Amino acid sequence: MNTTDKATNQTQSLPDRETMYAALVQRDSRFEGVFVAAIRTTGIFCRPSCSARKPKPENVEYFPDAKTALANGYRECKICRPLVALGSTPDWLQPLIEEVEQDATIRLQAEDLRERGLDPVRVRRWFQKLHGMSFAAYLRMRRINQAFSQIQHKTPVTDAAFQSGYESLSGFGEGFKKTMGAAPAKSKGQQVIAVSRILTPLGPMLAGATEQGICLLEFTDRRMLETQINRLQKRLKATALPGDSPFFAQLEGQLQAYFAGKRTEFDLPLITPGTEFQQKVWAALQTIPCGETRSYSEQAEIIGQTTAVRAVARANGDNRIAILIPCHRVIGADGSLTGYGGGLWRKKRLLEIENVKKGQQK
Repeated sequence: MNTTDKATNQTQSLPDRETMYAALVQRDSRFEGVFVAAIRTTGIFCRPSCSARKPKPENVEYFPDAKTALANGYRECKICRPLVALGSTPDWLQPLIEEVEQDATIRLQAEDLRERGLDPVRVRRWFQKLHGMSFAAYLRMRRINQAFSQIQHKTPVTDAAFQSGYESLSGFGEGFKKTMGAAPAKSKGQQVIAVSRILTPLGPMLAGATEQGICLLEFTDRRMLETQINRLQKRLKATALPGDSPFFAQLEGQLQAYFAGKRTEFDLPLITPGTEFQQKVWAALQTIPCGETRSYSEQAEIIGQTTAVRAVARANGDNRIAILIPCHRVIGADGSLTGYGGGLWRKKRLLEIENVKKGQQK
């Protein structure tokens, strides 16, 4: 029995060596939480998406988690830091993030960052990589988000502008219209989707919420994420902006309990705009108990449309709220894992976390 076989526990299975090595070479973040790679020649272990130079296949052994790699005498890679959740804020940036989160109106220029001992270029690159925008744009979007919320709650436009850190009404009006697509005084009927990242053992997820509830939860590396966000904005006539929501703390807490095996159900309000057919499919998904699976044909039967198996599969793929609306619990009629936007091995890991009975998945 090789090291890989010894390391694999009863609740988590590893992909074959060829699959894991390919993921390592391709720096595939969809395998986060599925395995870590230990390099015999250096004595370190890495996450699948590590950017370090790749070893030869014969010099790598694989473990289900960092704890097991440590127990086998390997050290943490200093480049990818596999002991820290993927997407975590680095120590050098944490004070700035805390400052920004405490004040949505804050305005910081390059000189302000230097006074805090930070390199503006380094800060910009981090925000560009993690949020797809510069630090300055991130702050601007947060200010617009706050101003919009105040206007919707009957705060006069002038007051909202100055309370959100703007120094002139013209600058506020121009920035607001560019972001929201309408002048502040004409924004009635619109809404904002506050978006934020939530870290999980399987990689970071992007959460979105309106004032009514959670409307988005997807792994950040999902290829369809941008399309899903655009569709959601059109459906809700909303603009997605960085910001906080009272639902996010609840969501993060419930996800932590879920991944720890201490929660099997979620009780957050969900916003799921879609066609009547999609609504039926998503409602049916929410009736699949944790620890069980169904086939696409069984889902079609439940909604009363036995011939719509392919349409059911498409609607599953259009689900924008992963885990809470458990599309990962739908498998092939033969028990095989099929189609999952977050990656099939991530789907398999979710089912293992939920302790799906043997024989219900392959």
